[in-house]
Amino acid sequence: MLKIEAILQPSKLDAVKDALLEVGIEGMTILEARGHGRQKGHTEFYRGREYTVDLLPKIKLELVIHDDMKEKAIQAIIGAARTGRIGDGKIFISRMDEAIRIRNDERGETAL
Repeated sequence: MLKIEAILQPSKLDAVKDALLEVGIEGMTILEARGHGRQKGHTEFYRGREYTVDLLPKIKLELVIHDDMKEKAIQAIIGAARTGRIGDGKIFISRMDEAIRIRNDERGETAL
């Protein structure tokens, strides 16, 4: 089992969610997040004063999948989230040792 964590632009959430559903991935957790990468925020003017916005709104998408779904999931996320500009996001992949369904104590890949 693998855990995929993707940091996305908020405007791309629906497209990414639809792309994942299209390749057969239904379970996901979506969190609102704030952060920055290389772009390090930007400056704005509000009521005549300049201020720096250094933590930008992002979406963190988490999903745990079977190993054989790895490339489908990655390509779905990249295809739906890429704009070609700085700030498109990142994908992190890690191995999961165990999954347990609380309702009936199923374990491993059957719990997904």
